[in-house]
Amino acid sequence: MVDVNKVKEVLDEIRPMLQNDGGDLEFVELKADNTVIVKLRGACAGCPGARMTLKMGVERHLKSKIPDVKAVEAVNFN
Repeated sequence: MVDVNKVKEVLDEIRPMLQNDGGDLEFVELKADNTVIVKLRGACAGCPGARMTLKMGVERHLKSKIPDVKAVEAVNFN
């Protein structure tokens, strides 16, 4: 099982990059299948590139630091 505190620590490494562009993310949940759920905030919540940032940025970074992470999903995508 993935350590939720480690997930939060890695997300905190990513947050300054998002904040520089007026966005942010918030940890919501770590599911039993090791999927990380986040909520996008600020500019990230409505950005057309948010899905790419989530998958190519956040998910890739998390998986590089914590290989057992299955995926990263956002609760506020329609």
